[in-house]
Amino acid sequence: MGNITQRGARSLAVSSTVPAGGAASAALHAKLYEAIMREDCPAIEVLLRTHPINQPMNILANSSSYRLLLNQQTKSIIPIHLAAEYGKVQSLLCLLEHGADPEVRDPRGLTTLHLMLLHWPIISTTWTKPGNRIQRILTDIQNNAVTCLRILCEHGAQVNARVDNSIKHSPLHLAITYGTYPVLSILTQNGAQVNAINESSMTPLHMAADTLNKEMMETLIACGANVNCAISSTGNTALKLAVCTASSKAGRLLAAGVSCIRLLLIHGAKANAQDHEGQTALHEACFGGREAIVNLLLEFEANVNILTRNGESPIHMYLQRSSNVRDRALLARLLCQAYPLQLTNNQGILPAGIMLPEFHLLRETLIKLSQNPLSLEDICKRNIRNIYGEKYKQHLKQLLPVKMWNSVYSYYDLACLLK
Repeated sequence: MGNITQRGARSLAVSSTVPAGGAASAALHAKLYEAIMREDCPAIEVLLRTHPINQPMNILANSSSYRLLLNQQTKSIIPIHLAAEYGKVQSLLCLLEHGADPEVRDPRGLTTLHLMLLHWPIISTTWTKPGNRIQRILTDIQNNAVTCLRILCEHGAQVNARVDNSIKHSPLHLAITYGTYPVLSILTQNGAQVNAINESSMTPLHMAADTLNKEMMETLIACGANVNCAISSTGNTALKLAVCTASSKAGRLLAAGVSCIRLLLIHGAKANAQDHEGQTALHEACFGGREAIVNLLLEFEANVNILTRNGESPIHMYLQRSSNVRDRALLARLLCQAYPLQLTNNQGILPAGIMLPEFHLLRETLIKLSQNPLSLEDICKRNIRNIYGEKYKQHLKQLLPVKMWNSVYSYYDLACLLK
């Protein structure tokens, strides 16, 4: 069974300082807090005659009404922030109707919308329909949060307002960070800039791709996210980030990310885009050694002959790791599309993986392949494979004689040579 969490931004947390106040002020704040939590609108209206609507309430830890606030000695919170954080729909409407400003910020530089996203209730997404009483309660809580978000947007909440800190996240960035999938379409429908960048020049799609969150990626792309936007500091695209995460040790163990990578490629991600170091997604995939990812990129015409600024080809990256070198079938497939074959980098250094003693014979074979010029026939075969790629391999099979097609795609001839 899924559960619910109220998640706050740990990196944004600061200590609240509560000004001294008399017993009457403390009692007023406690009553207003209780009225908001009970959604007692008549009581809220009466209490607002005394308490300024956009001023914080200082709630004491020994107040019986404040047991939910995690054993803090004091808490300073603005009424509209309290209503939004806890999904109190009627209280939120009442406060807005009486002049509450959704853009008022707390001491951390967070607006009402920011706080809602940081405290969004996360429940299981696997339920087909509400089941037991706890599930229904949790679903109601999330539905209330969605309603509160819509109310804020209708009352002019700035959906592109940045968090006032060094990260400069927009609401969409916060939604990605805290996994609040249901809010993406609501924010974009109300004018959120889907390609907004944060202080690190990352768009929401960069962040979703980096965590392989397919649902969020699909929503962002449907809302117009630019799949080829590059991070200014690194040149990484969403595709490169997704391949990097999917090719990591965790990605391999979980067999994650292939569907995310395919999603980006289907929607026009450039397979051969290079970052500031000249690396492509195929360089990253080859270093990771996941056959499914390498094959997918080749299917979408990734070029095995692109060199980095240091003169490293995808095959060079593949041969850096001994675990990759043992997969001779995938190595043969890469070699079948490489011409000219460049094993060394600009400094003339061979990949570390094939320098191990156990790969002595393979190393000698590869060096000979790199030094011997190909025949005109082999060059033509490589050009055909590079032009048509894996994507049109079967279509080409219908156009060429069987013997010729088998000759063009004879990967396993090389695989036998490399044993």
